[in-house]
Amino acid sequence: MRHARRRLVRRVTRLAAVGGLLLGGTMVTRAVASEPPDTTVPRTYATSAADAGSDLVSRLGTSRTAGSWLGADGKPVVAVTDEKAADEVREAGAEPKMVDHSMDELKSATSALRSAPRVTGTAWVMDYRSNEVVVRGDSTVSAGDWSRMTKLAEGLGGFVRMERTEGTFTTRLNGALPMLSTAGRCSAGFNVTDGKRDFILTAGHCGPDGSVWFADNQGRRQLGQTIEQNFPGGDFSLVQYASGDAGAGADVVSIGDGKGVRITGAADPAVGQRVFRSGSTTGLRDGEVTALNATVNYPEGTVTGLIETNVCAEPGDSGGPMFSEGVALGVTSGGSGDCTAGGTTFFQPVTKALAALDLKLIVAAQNGGGQQGAAPAPSGTQSAIEPGGASPGSSAPVTGVDASTLLSRLADPKNVGPGLLVVAGSLVALVATRFIRAEQDRKAYQRHYSATWG
Repeated sequence: MRHARRRLVRRVTRLAAVGGLLLGGTMVTRAVASEPPDTTVPRTYATSAADAGSDLVSRLGTSRTAGSWLGADGKPVVAVTDEKAADEVREAGAEPKMVDHSMDELKSATSALRSAPRVTGTAWVMDYRSNEVVVRGDSTVSAGDWSRMTKLAEGLGGFVRMERTEGTFTTRLNGALPMLSTAGRCSAGFNVTDGKRDFILTAGHCGPDGSVWFADNQGRRQLGQTIEQNFPGGDFSLVQYASGDAGAGADVVSIGDGKGVRITGAADPAVGQRVFRSGSTTGLRDGEVTALNATVNYPEGTVTGLIETNVCAEPGDSGGPMFSEGVALGVTSGGSGDCTAGGTTFFQPVTKALAALDLKLIVAAQNGGGQQGAAPAPSGTQSAIEPGGASPGSSAPVTGVDASTLLSRLADPKNVGPGLLVVAGSLVALVATRFIRAEQDRKAYQRHYSATWG
């Protein structure tokens, strides 16, 4: 009876193990079938809505237009000052909006603001959609300074609007993948190259020339050294890799949890465009471009030509990359507010930094690998894409995954991990039953013949 029970247990165990193998194999097959390929599908960028609006503004001139932006439907809207210009915009397939003040008038107002005595904690932008110059003052601006700026604005015309904002305009150290030095903690933005050596493009306020950067707080993994800084004025700097090579995955920016986005090119954004920012403090966040050519008077100095957005950020997010549809747009400069109450964040345009440094972005080649010295993609947004429908870009793994991330991937039912675990467990069960049976047979043999052993 006892031997019969043992045989029954062994048979049930073997059947369960075989069933586990079949189940695990099915799980792996389904996961592989549903998993997106690691390589990036090449995109073809047609003439985008943003480019169409910019081209019309350039063709009609700054005396007849006052900027362009993307409408809710993703089509370009162009601010015009006369009916003839409006007709030309309609003929080009865009939507005209009649305004009172031309780009020349808006620029004249910002030049007057720039020429006035500098007030730390203020910023101004040309708001194309309201046809105004908006001046903002943070909580550090005194009542006297604000009163003087208000009088200046009133003298410039009724199209200069004054706004108070909560918090303070500050540069924000840190970012997507952390870099640490004695100058502070910052973030790697995008990888760039001169064709011979590779570099990290990050925020200029992160540290002066000669700053040595590490990937850990023990100072054991040296990344490189800052060889060029532009701040204030602009807000970008260049960190040369210690090895001279960015390595595998140079075309990928991290968005957290071991995931990344492949970068396919660089471009200038449009007002109204949906954008994404990655940072080590608050992770992946999204929002909208609210203005271009912003001027910010940080405590450290004045920076011009920035991209203004309503994407939130916090200390620890500076230098991190801003992108949309896999296209590099900017690196985090500074701003006000936080990701609880919201706020304003400014970005250094990537295209301006690349032009000033005479470097090229490292982007994804058609086979999914990094392409050294690749030319930027011709367009920042895909044709006819609605601002709300934009995505960060094509997903890609980030190298250097730690043990906890690997464990979470194995446990994720969407991946092959659970299936592999079931297969492994079933194999262990089969081996175990084989071993148990052999051990039982050996002991039975000993008992049977022990009487004849001396």
